[in-house]
Amino acid sequence: MSEKVKEISFDELGLTKPLEKMTQKELRALVVAKLPMIVGASGKNKDELVGEIKEAFGIVEESTVSPYKKQIFEIKKEIRTLRDEKVATEDNTRRDQMRRRINKLKKRTRQLARAV
Repeated sequence: MSEKVKEISFDELGLTKPLEKMTQKELRALVVAKLPMIVGASGKNKDELVGEIKEAFGIVEESTVSPYKKQIFEIKKEIRTLRDEKVATEDNTRRDQMRRRINKLKKRTRQLARAV
Protein backbone atom coordinates (compact mmCIF):
# COMPACT_ATOMS: atom_id res chain seq x y z
CA MET A 1 0.00 0.00 0.00
CA SER A 2 1.45 3.30 -1.01
CA GLU A 3 -1.36 5.50 0.27
CA LYS A 4 -0.38 7.91 3.00
CA VAL A 5 -2.16 7.60 6.34
CA LYS A 6 -2.84 10.97 7.97
CA GLU A 7 -1.33 11.22 11.45
CA ILE A 8 -3.88 12.07 14.09
CA SER A 9 -3.24 13.02 17.70
CA PHE A 10 -5.20 11.65 20.63
CA ASP A 11 -6.63 15.10 21.37
CA GLU A 12 -7.99 15.36 17.80
CA LEU A 13 -10.22 12.33 18.35
CA GLY A 14 -12.73 14.56 20.14
CA LEU A 15 -13.58 12.09 22.87
CA THR A 16 -16.26 13.14 25.35
CA LYS A 17 -15.47 10.38 27.87
CA PRO A 18 -12.55 8.10 28.76
CA LEU A 19 -11.87 5.08 26.56
CA GLU A 20 -12.70 2.67 29.39
CA LYS A 21 -16.16 4.24 29.78
CA MET A 22 -17.02 3.97 26.09
CA THR A 23 -19.12 1.06 24.84
CA GLN A 24 -17.77 -1.53 22.44
CA LYS A 25 -19.99 -0.13 19.70
CA GLU A 26 -18.66 3.42 20.25
CA LEU A 27 -15.05 2.18 20.21
CA ARG A 28 -15.58 0.30 16.95
CA ALA A 29 -17.16 3.37 15.33
CA LEU A 30 -14.23 5.50 16.51
CA VAL A 31 -11.65 3.07 15.12
CA VAL A 32 -13.41 2.69 11.77
CA ALA A 33 -13.99 6.43 11.34
CA LYS A 34 -10.74 7.93 12.62
CA LEU A 35 -8.08 5.25 13.13
CA PRO A 36 -7.40 3.35 9.90
CA MET A 37 -4.10 2.03 11.29
CA ILE A 38 -6.06 -0.34 13.56
CA VAL A 39 -7.44 -3.21 11.51
CA GLY A 40 -9.99 -5.87 12.41
CA ALA A 41 -12.02 -3.73 14.80
CA SER A 42 -15.24 -5.57 14.11
CA GLY A 43 -13.81 -8.82 15.46
CA LYS A 44 -12.30 -7.42 18.65
CA ASN A 45 -13.83 -7.07 22.07
CA LYS A 46 -13.80 -3.90 24.15
CA ASP A 47 -10.59 -4.66 26.07
CA GLU A 48 -8.71 -5.44 22.86
CA LEU A 49 -9.95 -2.23 21.21
CA VAL A 50 -8.95 -0.08 24.19
CA GLY A 51 -5.54 -1.74 24.26
CA GLU A 52 -4.99 -1.21 20.54
CA ILE A 53 -6.01 2.45 20.72
CA LYS A 54 -3.71 3.07 23.69
CA GLU A 55 -0.88 1.25 21.94
CA ALA A 56 -1.41 3.31 18.77
CA PHE A 57 -1.03 6.53 20.74
CA GLY A 58 1.68 5.26 23.09
CA ILE A 59 -0.45 5.58 26.20
CA VAL A 60 1.11 3.65 29.06
CA GLU A 61 -1.32 1.72 31.25
CA GLU A 62 -1.25 3.02 34.80
CA SER A 63 -1.90 0.83 37.79
CA THR A 64 -5.50 1.53 38.74
CA VAL A 65 -5.59 -0.53 41.92
CA SER A 66 -7.07 1.55 44.68
CA PRO A 67 -4.85 2.15 47.70
CA TYR A 68 -8.05 1.70 49.71
CA LYS A 69 -8.78 -1.76 48.27
CA LYS A 70 -8.18 -3.58 51.55
CA GLN A 71 -10.31 -1.09 53.48
CA ILE A 72 -13.14 -1.39 50.94
CA PHE A 73 -12.94 -5.18 51.15
CA GLU A 74 -13.26 -5.06 54.96
CA ILE A 75 -16.25 -2.71 54.78
CA LYS A 76 -18.00 -4.96 52.25
CA LYS A 77 -17.36 -7.94 54.50
CA GLU A 78 -19.02 -6.03 57.36
CA ILE A 79 -21.96 -5.17 55.07
CA ARG A 80 -22.49 -8.85 54.25
CA THR A 81 -22.47 -9.72 57.95
CA LEU A 82 -24.95 -6.95 58.76
CA ARG A 83 -27.28 -8.10 55.96
CA ASP A 84 -27.33 -11.62 57.37
CA GLU A 85 -28.07 -10.26 60.85
CA LYS A 86 -30.79 -8.00 59.47
CA VAL A 87 -32.59 -10.92 57.83
CA ALA A 88 -32.46 -12.90 61.08
CA THR A 89 -33.68 -10.01 63.26
CA GLU A 90 -37.38 -9.74 63.99
CA ASP A 91 -37.23 -6.40 65.82
CA ASN A 92 -38.25 -3.69 63.32
CA THR A 93 -36.33 -0.87 65.02
CA ARG A 94 -33.14 -2.95 65.13
CA ARG A 95 -33.64 -3.93 61.47
CA ASP A 96 -34.07 -0.26 60.55
CA GLN A 97 -30.87 0.63 62.42
CA MET A 98 -28.99 -2.07 60.52
CA ARG A 99 -30.40 -0.85 57.21
CA ARG A 100 -29.16 2.67 57.92
CA ARG A 101 -25.74 1.35 58.98
CA ILE A 102 -25.49 -0.68 55.76
CA ASN A 103 -26.37 2.39 53.67
CA LYS A 104 -23.69 4.47 55.41
CA LEU A 105 -21.10 1.75 54.81
CA LYS A 106 -22.05 1.50 51.14
CA LYS A 107 -21.66 5.26 50.77
CA ARG A 108 -18.26 5.00 52.42
CA THR A 109 -17.09 2.35 49.94
CA ARG A 110 -18.17 4.55 47.04
CA GLN A 111 -16.28 7.51 48.51
CA LEU A 112 -13.13 5.43 48.89
CA ALA A 113 -13.43 4.11 45.34
CA ARG A 114 -13.79 7.66 43.96
CA ALA A 115 -10.86 8.96 46.03
CA VAL A 116 -8.33 7.50 43.63
